[in-house]
Amino acid sequence: MNLSDNFKGAIYMSFAMAGFGFNDMLVKATTEHLATGQIIFIRGIFTTLLVMLLAHRTSAFRPVKDFFSPLLGFRVLMEVVGTFTYIYALGQLPLANAGAILQFLPLAVTLGAALVLREPVGWRRWLAIGTGFLGVLLIIKPGPDGFSVASFLALGCVIASAARDLATRRLPPGLPTALVTLSTSFAVTISAGILIQPLGGWRPVGLVPFIELVAAAGFLLIGYQALISAMRIGEISFIAPFRYTYMVWSLVLSFTIFGDRPDVFMLVGSLIVVLSGIYTFYRENLRKSELLAQTAAPPAS
Repeated sequence: MNLSDNFKGAIYMSFAMAGFGFNDMLVKATTEHLATGQIIFIRGIFTTLLVMLLAHRTSAFRPVKDFFSPLLGFRVLMEVVGTFTYIYALGQLPLANAGAILQFLPLAVTLGAALVLREPVGWRRWLAIGTGFLGVLLIIKPGPDGFSVASFLALGCVIASAARDLATRRLPPGLPTALVTLSTSFAVTISAGILIQPLGGWRPVGLVPFIELVAAAGFLLIGYQALISAMRIGEISFIAPFRYTYMVWSLVLSFTIFGDRPDVFMLVGSLIVVLSGIYTFYRENLRKSELLAQTAAPPAS
């Protein structure tokens, strides 16, 4: 993997965060009128149709057996869990707060890589992960006056998304990105259709919410495609910090569209999480540089 691949991965990651930011803004706007399952189902129909068109144009369709890869199935399951938990949380929390909790995701990926994939993590990065989690606690303000089920679900989304990203890294290289996106979108949509009644039932769909969900589907497709491409092209330690561009979008959209003003706890917590994440990736790059230098050093005579 070369420097050019890393820069391409960073660009893809930045586009993904912009896509997810506008998708989240549009979805949050519809939560005032529609139920969670209904939102995911309607948006999912259009997302799936768009992905099917993309998969057809890129000749990404494969034999049915490719859809039954255990690793792809696990990735899809984690995407379903992450989608439902986050959209419910998004309806209860300010956009910027929900987005701030999601910024713990890169640290959660590092944690998962250490615990599950046995990747080496030094004490400094363990300390950064712990500090980042303290930042998340500042954002969600645990306690009778601050903590909410929505905050807990947003954190659950982080865990599911971290598992999804780790699985993405292990997918076979020959599996088309559009096929991965299609299987994900299809599973999320079917799950939403099954759970419409438990998640609030069906409400009348006005023209404005309908248009918002169609637009959200387009932005979600951009986010899906760009995120998967980023995770498969670049090194996690290089591209993951570019996830924090989502924070810029969520803050700007939360203030300009919904008039939400973040409090001091949210801003300080977000800053701690972001700085912890950036430091973690700095240490990872430094460690890799040191290993590369040791490998390239001539043997002692």
